[in-house]
Amino acid sequence: MFSISSRHHIDDFMRGRIIGKIEEKRKITDVAREFDIAHSVVSRMWKSFKTTGMCSRRQGGGLVRSTTPAEDKYIVLSAKRNRRTTAQQVANQFLAASGKQISRKTVVRRLRGGGLYACRPVVCVPLTRQHRTARLQWCREHHNWTEQDWACALFSDESRFSLSSDCRHQLIWRESGTAYRPENIQEKDRYPTCSIMVWASIRINGRTRLHVVANGTMTGQRYIDEVLLPHVRLFRGAVGDKFVFMDDNATCHRTLAVQDCLDNEGIRLSYGQRVLQI
Repeated sequence: MFSISSRHHIDDFMRGRIIGKIEEKRKITDVAREFDIAHSVVSRMWKSFKTTGMCSRRQGGGLVRSTTPAEDKYIVLSAKRNRRTTAQQVANQFLAASGKQISRKTVVRRLRGGGLYACRPVVCVPLTRQHRTARLQWCREHHNWTEQDWACALFSDESRFSLSSDCRHQLIWRESGTAYRPENIQEKDRYPTCSIMVWASIRINGRTRLHVVANGTMTGQRYIDEVLLPHVRLFRGAVGDKFVFMDDNATCHRTLAVQDCLDNEGIRLSYGQRVLQI
């Protein structure tokens, strides 16, 4: 009893033996069982023999490649020029340019062959040249800080979180390991109306609890009553005179009432953090 898992492993000698058995008036089912081959494989082999009169398998079988290497490069280049285009749109562009129609699946295979895969883009807030310059300057000014220096700093921020689903169906074509390249990032600075605001702060060896801002609006007075006095003041007392509070550039953080509160509590504010956030 032979054990052949695939018809591609059947050589011409074996094919001749199978065809010979059937010519001896043996049933296809019996021949398939004898050689341990699927009935459908033997049946196709017999039909091919009756059509062509040959026992050997035709060489070069399979689908003919529908695009040339030059056309493959054109498909990859089209996706790189507009990474948010869909595979079907690339196929339509290819048809308009070459007059040759290819399927969406063919486009996907060619893009994968070129190292491009459909992925969700990284989302970030828009940054201007001034933002990048200020951030770089701030980092250079603080690159000599020691771990003890950073242990005295408290980073604070509030952020709005969407309560509605964001399916992010839009995909982009990118290479592996290139998620944070500029062409693969989608800038987004707006939130839907259904959202909540949450405040928190971190330091090198600790953090505050999350504070949900009721009704989703932070004002200067609420910043004092809900953030500075119940949270920041406690860290100031625990760290001492070297404590540095780093907030962002939100409008509610720059009111006169907030500045007076910081002065009264002896909280030293580092405006450098404001270049790190928008």
